[in-house]
Amino acid sequence: MDQATTGLPSSSVKSERPKILTKEMLIPFALVATLFPLWGFANDVTNPLVRAFKDIFLISNAQSSMVQFAFYLGYGIMAIPAALFIRRFSYKSGILLGLALYAFGALLFIPASAFMEFSYFLAALCILTCGLALLETTANPYILSMGDPETATRRLNFAQAFNPLGSLTGMFVASTFILNQLQVEEFRAAERAANPDYANQLPSVVDGKLTQALVDFSVSNPAAHQAMQAADLVTVRGPYIVIAIIVIALFLVFLFSKLPNTISHDKPLTFKETGSTFVRLLTNKRYVEGIVAQAFYVGAQIMCWTFIIHYAMTNLGMTAGEAQGYNMIAMVTFLVSRFVCTFLLGYVRPGQLLMFLAIGGIATTAGAIFLSGFAGLFSLIAISACMSLMFPTIYGIALKDLGDDASLGSAGLVMAIVGGALMPPLQGSMIDAGPIIGSIPSVKTSFLLPMLSFVVISVYGFRAHIVHRV
Repeated sequence: MDQATTGLPSSSVKSERPKILTKEMLIPFALVATLFPLWGFANDVTNPLVRAFKDIFLISNAQSSMVQFAFYLGYGIMAIPAALFIRRFSYKSGILLGLALYAFGALLFIPASAFMEFSYFLAALCILTCGLALLETTANPYILSMGDPETATRRLNFAQAFNPLGSLTGMFVASTFILNQLQVEEFRAAERAANPDYANQLPSVVDGKLTQALVDFSVSNPAAHQAMQAADLVTVRGPYIVIAIIVIALFLVFLFSKLPNTISHDKPLTFKETGSTFVRLLTNKRYVEGIVAQAFYVGAQIMCWTFIIHYAMTNLGMTAGEAQGYNMIAMVTFLVSRFVCTFLLGYVRPGQLLMFLAIGGIATTAGAIFLSGFAGLFSLIAISACMSLMFPTIYGIALKDLGDDASLGSAGLVMAIVGGALMPPLQGSMIDAGPIIGSIPSVKTSFLLPMLSFVVISVYGFRAHIVHRV
């Protein structure tokens, strides 16, 4: 049908590209987007605790990595119940319950520090992340539902772009108010000053000697060591009390805000319907493959951002605070790359971009393993540029066209975050076990695990692009 036949100007018959957001969704989107920095903050204020607790409690790398196991275990426990709760009630109800658990878990750092028990901190972190699981299971599909399905992935990527802001804040707080204030770090600095010959020794050797000096101090002067532990645990709990107060304030904002209910409830969540939903999801290859890819992605992300501190301290002789500074550089790189890659999504298909980013992750991880000095450290930092858009892109690809099944589908993808619980202890065990490739330090060769993860993600990107045509 031509213009003369319709009698309409050519501009009227041109199909308009769907908007990412309509006016009526701007305020709800802005409110829900404030949740994304919250779990970014929790993730990255917690990552440095792996190294901090290793020195405070004098435990192994594998034992201190249980911080990440407990943290991400909450996602495995809560993801499916969270989805069922949201499907039964509403996205707003899920947000409120998630914020309540977040605040409660953070406040449990008070008794944990008072009793000076490592296991109590692990329990507090697990409860906190049950709240994060609810928030992520709610916020991601809620954002996807706030407009045209064709712009859903771009909309989620836009919201996810605010997540690194919380991560950067968490890293800054960890560096300034935790790592640089720990008395155990002052002890290590004093030991360095008392042994000038350490300057001529390998950083990995010096790190071992400093740890042994701490052990000797705990045996020779247990009262002083316990006092140092108590002071450091009070330092650790401070940021968690502050974030608990902020989360409680946000809870009140959501409680009194009107949010649109975008769950249709056309199919009531009966036992039969729940079973049918699971069957539909498990027979969707793109979705199931997405869960596997997401588990490996989260594992890779947590390993890279947790053990960069060990990497810099062991291979370059940095203090924990100095090493955390390079972790912040990695996060800035991640943030800038996320905005760049979000722009590229307007021109490149999600699966294709994911494949290229994963290949870049393989190359930069190889650099972190085989390059020495700062070249290896900057390769490790560069991995963050490759990881920047993986999580929301995998999420968007896997949930595409799921309709009402997206709430339970989202739970599977959030549950995949349990990869962050399983892989860091494995990497910690690799570090404890010693070198496996010649004389290359074990903290470097342990990054073979993230490299394997990027191989899996590259395969999913390839299949999404070539097979699933996404």
